[in-house]
Amino acid sequence: MVAEDLSLPEPDTIRNLCLCGHTGGGKTTIAERLLFAAGEIKRMGDVEHGNTVCDFTDEEQQHHHSLQPAVIHFDHEGHHVNVIDTPGMADFVGHAIACFPAVETVVVVIDAVRGIESETRRLMQVATERNLPRMILINKMDLAEADLEELTNQIREEFGDICLPINMPTPDRQGVIDVFETDSHDPTLFSSAEDAHTRIVEQVIEVDDELTENYLESGPNQLDPGRVHEAFEKALREAHLVPIVYVSAKSGAGVDKLLHVTASLLPSPLEGNPRPFVKGDEPLHTEFDAAKPTIAHVFRVSTDKHIGKLGVFRVHQGVVRNRSELYMDDSKKPLRVGHVMRLQGKEHVETEAIGPGEIGAVSKLDEIHFDGVLHDGATPDNPPHLVSLPLPKPMFGLAIELKNHADETKFSSAIAKLQAEDPCFTLERIGATKQTVMRGLGELHLRVVLEKLKALYDIELDTSQPKIAYRETITMPAEGHHRHKKQTGGAGQFGEVYLRVAPLPDDHESGFEFVNATVGGSIPRQFMPAIEKGIRQVLADGAVAGYPMSGVRVEVYDGKHHDVDSKEIAFITAGKKAFLEAVKKAKPILLEPFVEVAITTPSDFMGDVSGDIATRRGRVNDTEMKGMNCVVKAVAPLGELQSYAPQLRSITSGAGSFSMTYSHDEPAPGDIQQAEMAAFQRHDDD
Repeated sequence: MVAEDLSLPEPDTIRNLCLCGHTGGGKTTIAERLLFAAGEIKRMGDVEHGNTVCDFTDEEQQHHHSLQPAVIHFDHEGHHVNVIDTPGMADFVGHAIACFPAVETVVVVIDAVRGIESETRRLMQVATERNLPRMILINKMDLAEADLEELTNQIREEFGDICLPINMPTPDRQGVIDVFETDSHDPTLFSSAEDAHTRIVEQVIEVDDELTENYLESGPNQLDPGRVHEAFEKALREAHLVPIVYVSAKSGAGVDKLLHVTASLLPSPLEGNPRPFVKGDEPLHTEFDAAKPTIAHVFRVSTDKHIGKLGVFRVHQGVVRNRSELYMDDSKKPLRVGHVMRLQGKEHVETEAIGPGEIGAVSKLDEIHFDGVLHDGATPDNPPHLVSLPLPKPMFGLAIELKNHADETKFSSAIAKLQAEDPCFTLERIGATKQTVMRGLGELHLRVVLEKLKALYDIELDTSQPKIAYRETITMPAEGHHRHKKQTGGAGQFGEVYLRVAPLPDDHESGFEFVNATVGGSIPRQFMPAIEKGIRQVLADGAVAGYPMSGVRVEVYDGKHHDVDSKEIAFITAGKKAFLEAVKKAKPILLEPFVEVAITTPSDFMGDVSGDIATRRGRVNDTEMKGMNCVVKAVAPLGELQSYAPQLRSITSGAGSFSMTYSHDEPAPGDIQQAEMAAFQRHDDD
């Protein structure tokens, strides 16, 4: 850990950007090249050798991929630049999206050879929905097999004519020519500098009527550069322009121009679109002013083996100072901020303060959590909150069990830490199947979690495919009776119950009704709770296949008791067994959960996706076109989609994604019901 004591950069000199895009596009190498070009490092590292600034964890070095966001910073042309390098694999896209509230510009990196890929589309869409300026960076421009002209045309076709080059590659692919700030006549690899300059200037000035009028009257050379710069920022904010830049992170071609574009043209915190903060139900306008009350949003949490819990934040108002006291969300207890830092990959550079518009971190605060807001408590009863960013839902599951049950205590602590770091990782206990299930965004996501548990906490787990949470119910009315009589030498046990069962509607609020319809005191009222308790035991444990039962109305209409031998335990047993007898007569069935699934795929694969859903007993309800993509909306059994993610990627050449939510239950196929019921063995104690 290094210490520094620098004056705070002015907000108008700060640039915050997020490098995101499909895996393999070169984001980490771009970050490394920027650090090298800015003089922050003396030698470039390499992803394959595991020695880059951004990929510093053991897991990243093992997999040769970014698995978590990394923050770096440098200065250029009098500006302070913060860059967040994010993972590109679909299994870790939640980490990338979680960083969006911390930046003014989302830079989407596209591989010049592979072109537009699934995560390219997804991240462009999310940035659009969050009203964030975007820039497209085409990497590997120096490769001869890269058809840059065709790719540029594809980008404009996919994402709109608002996507325009701000510089153009030279014919030898060893550099780029600025086509916005200068009206160059130098040769370019395709098109011409003159045409590119005209297109982007005309696009920019469309957001300013006065500039447009001056342009029509006097031509482009008479425009006020300051006004054009303001129009450029406005065009970015209003999604009227998505600039395209070309670089080669490996050779360094175009990186000098990328640095200049970042410093001179990308929006500062004062120029970007404000993040959606609220106080209560009212919108809150934050100001990048050091004198205002502090508001900082925590967009990442990690655990460092040396310094403990690390909360990475973006200051939206005021200053986060060392040795200050701040509050977390609606907590009434202040946090003592002891270590304020800037981040350079794994290096933590201690500083006295992080000012408005900057990105920093605090350590050793157990109360800090993802998506929380640090504030100075100026309005303790109505603290500020950021409108939460929708993140991908973790749908891929593994049932887990500790190999060593002595690890149970430390497992709970370890899982809590991993969940704090990863907003798309969950753990849940499924009562219906009596399994503990961890969920993530894919197989690799959970594999990395398992690797961390072993490496950091020495915890090993056995894993298996989760069972389906079936549900039992009945389909017709029936009656049941049981007399429980037990004599053990002293006081005996006696209870007799007659009852009726009937199905309840699917939309019944609780799924169970218990009615006392006895008359004449055949069963004293004090024993009714015991009868209900016995019935509820069956509802919880299952009657025919070991799964919870619901959708049942039970009416106790007669019975007998004994003044001496009738006890609570007798009526629990009598109620349970009378209910079991009735259920067997009521034609019980197993219901399986169905989910609503929305599958996003390039339109070329729509037929294949729809056909595959049909083979999974699914029903396609609707299809919706979205640009070059289509969304297939269907309902299907959850059991048929448990391992759907890798299969969808195979069908769509890696370009498909999906989300699903619980919809309803339907009767399971007959062969499944028979197998589950045949495998079930009740163990009832008299």
